[in-house]
Amino acid sequence: MAATQSTPAVRRPRTLDDVPGWFPPLDQVLFDWLLDRQQSTGMRGDLLEVGVFMGKSAIFTGQRLQPGERYTVCDLFEGDAPDDANKAESAKSYSALTRQAFEENYLSFHDELPRVLQGPSSIVPDEVPAGSCRFVHVDGSHLYEHVYGDIGAAHDLLLPDGVVVLDDFRSEHTPGVAIATWEAVINRGLRPICLSTQKLYATWGDPEPVQEELLAMVRARTDCHLSVQQAAGHRIVRLKAKGMQAPPFPPSRHADSIPAEPSAPTAPAASAARPARPKPPRSRARRLAADVLPPVVTRAIRNARRRAR
Repeated sequence: MAATQSTPAVRRPRTLDDVPGWFPPLDQVLFDWLLDRQQSTGMRGDLLEVGVFMGKSAIFTGQRLQPGERYTVCDLFEGDAPDDANKAESAKSYSALTRQAFEENYLSFHDELPRVLQGPSSIVPDEVPAGSCRFVHVDGSHLYEHVYGDIGAAHDLLLPDGVVVLDDFRSEHTPGVAIATWEAVINRGLRPICLSTQKLYATWGDPEPVQEELLAMVRARTDCHLSVQQAAGHRIVRLKAKGMQAPPFPPSRHADSIPAEPSAPTAPAASAARPARPKPPRSRARRLAADVLPPVVTRAIRNARRRAR
């Protein structure tokens, strides 16, 4: 009879940090600041994320959804990839990703799911109206052809001053993202706002007003390195975290229902331990004998005393 494998229990997240994924504090700060700026300036529009993995950044972004706006996410999940290269990429990097895992994580923090599109990112332009989005996060395939298409879709879906965020634009294992990203900057009108360690933040509108406010915000902090460079006619604002903490985020609905991890066993109480019997101090004569007599004589005296006890 074949042995059966039990499915491991899913650990429900108590905090955003419990959700697997790559969303460091600097990017959380930038998402929070940009989305807050859009709201404070009265910008309204839908939100879109392409590639959600287990939902960490999607959960964060969904917190900034305003009444009347729509939030759409798109991922293959466990579905079929559109081509062999994408299929190999999914099998290597995202074999554990399922739609159920994403939805359970998301509903741990929100009452309702976003609109979920299961399939390749090429279906997004047919499902999301052109010119409807204020914020688009592209974190899907790392293949050049797919990223090229995702950037083109973001251009068509964004409002004039909307923001697109491109993930993994300079990771050593994702050259296709880097090529598609900088090609869009050079040839397709994309204008950088800033760079973090992992993501490029950009717009097809005028980046200068948001850059000026961003620079003022960063210069007032002590937890972020800043450098400003010029390249190909663009002002490049480069940011790097320096002991930065993520912005506060509400705990999940499971925060109080999950027992704490078992603590390490404690040492026995001091009162229960048997006290060691102190050694009696040696007399002056014994100390003198130990210093003067030859070692062989000293050992013989000690042995005789032990036998007499």
